[in-house]
Amino acid sequence: MTTAIVPSGGANLGAAQVGMLHALIEHGVTPDLITGTSVGALDGADISTRWNDAGIAGLDDVWTSLRRRDVFPTRVVGGFLGLIGRRDHLVPNDGLRRLIRRELEFDRLDDAPIPLHVVAADLLTGRDRRWSTGSAEDAILASAAIPAIFPPVVIDGRPYIDGGVVDSTPISHAAELGATTIWVLPAGTACGLEEAPRSALEIALQAISVLVDRRLQRDIDLLDPDLDLRVLPPLCPVTVAPTDFGQARELIDRAYEQSTSAISAGPIPPVPASAVLDHPHQRS
Repeated sequence: MTTAIVPSGGANLGAAQVGMLHALIEHGVTPDLITGTSVGALDGADISTRWNDAGIAGLDDVWTSLRRRDVFPTRVVGGFLGLIGRRDHLVPNDGLRRLIRRELEFDRLDDAPIPLHVVAADLLTGRDRRWSTGSAEDAILASAAIPAIFPPVVIDGRPYIDGGVVDSTPISHAAELGATTIWVLPAGTACGLEEAPRSALEIALQAISVLVDRRLQRDIDLLDPDLDLRVLPPLCPVTVAPTDFGQARELIDRAYEQSTSAISAGPIPPVPASAVLDHPHQRS
């Protein structure tokens, strides 16, 4: 049996995956490989080095210390240039690159203690691209390059953007790599907001989050029904604004408790995506 962990994209809601990972470790789940997109690739890279309590504690510290300025620094001039077409982005990615560089404990993907596979989208063709070797920093930065917000990342002469555009949760890649049991860690979406985000950045992030959430539902329903797919339930409702990194503690703790309950209840059988990923509080 080959076990894969697949954390999804989800921007600031990626904090919830820390609680999910903690629950998996406590229940003796050990992955043979990790496939991730966007923030899922960053979380995956961090825990691939230390799949243990110490590794989770370190990732917990990362998330609880993050603030918006660390990932989305506000620069009025740069944002204006992006809006008028003088730049291809609204926010520079130097803060995100510093975060990735600081947390990575290996330079190349092929040096990850637990094999790590990162997925991004080719901006020119719209196809997904998986990296299993090469620069870990560049691959993760490309995978997290949210369209129009961050600049595309050029690798081998081609521009790449956030893998969430085409494959927010690369389950199919895990299957192609030989995984027979796949644990899916959906970051979820801010499904409980009472008012619309106000800034262009927040609206863009919320739109991507909804796209990721719906794409995951569709992808799961299209997968081979014989695949041993175990989807941990995403948090619901979530009222955390798309640029709010100050609620990580709550997201981590809620996800840990919810995931622990789900795993402890017994085997998580393959089920329709709507049964796991639908948002109960929105049902009429």
